[in-house]
Amino acid sequence: MDFNGTAVLVTGAGRGLGRTFAREFVKRGAKVYAGVRSPASVVDEGVVPVQLDVTDAAQVAAAAEELGDVSIVINNAGVLVEGQGIGGIQAEFDVNVLGIVRVTDAFAPVLKANGGGTLVNVLSILSFVGRPDWRGYAASKAAAWSLTKSAREALREQGTHVVAVHSAFIDTDMAAAQTGPKISTEDLVAQVLRAIENGDDEVLADERTRAVKASLAS
Repeated sequence: MDFNGTAVLVTGAGRGLGRTFAREFVKRGAKVYAGVRSPASVVDEGVVPVQLDVTDAAQVAAAAEELGDVSIVINNAGVLVEGQGIGGIQAEFDVNVLGIVRVTDAFAPVLKANGGGTLVNVLSILSFVGRPDWRGYAASKAAAWSLTKSAREALREQGTHVVAVHSAFIDTDMAAAQTGPKISTEDLVAQVLRAIENGDDEVLADERTRAVKASLAS
């Protein structure tokens, strides 16, 4: 697939994985919108900042109205909240689950108008397994995986390609305290772009994630 001239929206694009997505699409010649809470934080050349808090339905709707040329949406925005009380879990679900719903529902008509396009949801190895100390985050990613499968069914008729992205630790601020193996943001983005090009529905980004996904059958 030639990304040159393609309009792409990346949510949570101010840093980490989202910023790498934005940079790589710019390198490929795409027109990149960086959906961020603070537009002033976007400093990379060729990236257009867009005020977009995925927990704010009005902002999401306004972005969909404004960005009528988008044909690729990367649902990358995500949070991991310290402490796993009800408040923290609610905050995680508002971004990691309901944020995906808001963006998907708002931009599905935009993608349809532009020939179908692609919707990418950045999920996690924790879509498949629980973790007591990250129970809210894990549950939110499991729910987001289910939403991704539902979106694939719902949007198939309009020609939208829906991609689920799963990985273990990524080398970003969110995983800074983790000591295990980490995949680089550049490696993960490269795999996602290949999946878009090849029409793949799923990215299992590392050996650990592939092993965990395979173990579900048993």
